[in-house]
Amino acid sequence: MSAGSSDFLQLDIGDAPAGGRSDWLARELRRAIADGRLPVGSRLPATRVLAADLRVSRGVVTEAYQRLSEDGQLAGRGRGGTVVVAAPVTTKAAAAKTTGSTPYAHRTAAPFGAPPGPDVFDALRAAPARIDLSPGVPDLAAFPRAAWLRAERAVLADLPAAHFGYGDPRGAPALRTAVANWLARNRGIRADPDEVLIVAGTAQALGLIAQVLHRDGVREIAVEDPGSLGARQHLVHWGVGTPPVEVDEEGVRVDALRASGARAVLLTPAHQFPTGVVLGGGRRRELMRWAADGGLIIEDDYDAEHRYDRAPVPALRSLLPEQVCYAGSVSKLLAPALRVGWLLAPPKYREAFVEAKRFADLGNAVLPQLVLARLMESGELERGLRLVRRRHRRRRDAMIAAIGDGLPGARVHGAAAGLHLTITFDPGALDASDMDLAAAALARGVKVHPLSWHSQRPAPPGLVLGYAARTPGEIAEGVAAVGEALTGGGAGTGDRAGAGDRAGIRVR
Repeated sequence: MSAGSSDFLQLDIGDAPAGGRSDWLARELRRAIADGRLPVGSRLPATRVLAADLRVSRGVVTEAYQRLSEDGQLAGRGRGGTVVVAAPVTTKAAAAKTTGSTPYAHRTAAPFGAPPGPDVFDALRAAPARIDLSPGVPDLAAFPRAAWLRAERAVLADLPAAHFGYGDPRGAPALRTAVANWLARNRGIRADPDEVLIVAGTAQALGLIAQVLHRDGVREIAVEDPGSLGARQHLVHWGVGTPPVEVDEEGVRVDALRASGARAVLLTPAHQFPTGVVLGGGRRRELMRWAADGGLIIEDDYDAEHRYDRAPVPALRSLLPEQVCYAGSVSKLLAPALRVGWLLAPPKYREAFVEAKRFADLGNAVLPQLVLARLMESGELERGLRLVRRRHRRRRDAMIAAIGDGLPGARVHGAAAGLHLTITFDPGALDASDMDLAAAALARGVKVHPLSWHSQRPAPPGLVLGYAARTPGEIAEGVAAVGEALTGGGAGTGDRAGAGDRAGIRVR
């Protein structure tokens, strides 16, 4: 090795200008992160080791590392060293900084650089982070692997050869029966197995609904506001308008629904996303009158089984089988990766949905359906639900405590059930938008959803925070990082201290 050179990235301090060694080293590290030579997760040499290799003072290396830490690209891990945690600022983000589009444009990761597009959730999932507090994910570590393998072996041992052919596009009879029994036991819905259509999750159910209703002349489906951005995107993709209808502490406002003129409405009545409110009794009666006048209710029962501090709420489908199109899935019960859900349609649309499913994919894969049916009928799914419900409750409590410690000005919504909490701040309380706050949290390695993603009309700024897939320790650390982003304090560990001076958002 020549004097002043290092095998690490083939660095040669002789290339650095006099008096600018820290700037040069920081620039070389940024370039290596950008071109993939230092991918996310890479561990950098200790400052004293690299300083010795380059034959410079340790302060040169420390300052270079500090600059990248302030930019959110490096993080100190104590004994774990200094690690790459994020890619450098993109060209688009840099341009936003120069135009002054937002106070934190130079810190904004791709998901938060503009209004959310169709691929926003893919972009957020791909963004590197230490702690993911995105909503909508159950405790994936609790997936019943052993029970699934036992059920799979039992299914394969008994399965006739003929069952390896094409299946019924409506779904395997065994699973349709199991779903009908599950809904009767857990959601108070009485349905014949022939009424059950197995689909690839609620996402496909919404796509089929949009297509069938559009062909029937329904050009708009009203949606709750705030309401799920993902659900809205699926409807819009299939050419259906989504007029917003206000949600208050009793759920969707039926008077506003009537005023919208929409013939159909998408609701999450058991645990409204994202506010967590339950559709009140008075509103249910108003909604029944609206449906009796010709309205169609699309009920997304997305996490109704996860409740902690209240009694179960009956599904609307149990009360209005002729006016409710009901969708559910195992994404929140077991795992989204299974891509298994169900759809119960009013008689008017039943055959149309079967036809749409047939020409979409000829039906779901049969083998996973048979395994899931065995888990449902054996009681394994209910046993697993009881286990994760206790675990989710502890994690919810941990998040509420962490919010009290780190975000004392935030108001918590939707704590009685579900897999997430929503927090809001008073209008004007932030120096920037909730998207800027989410971007600043991501710069500290924590993923959250800005509440504005899920709102079509102006609303108080807030965040949607998932807790089910994280440990209490991770939850506390993640919420603390959000608090640091909010107040502009230091990042709190190692070389990241002081990053809040650039990425922080203050509470007035």
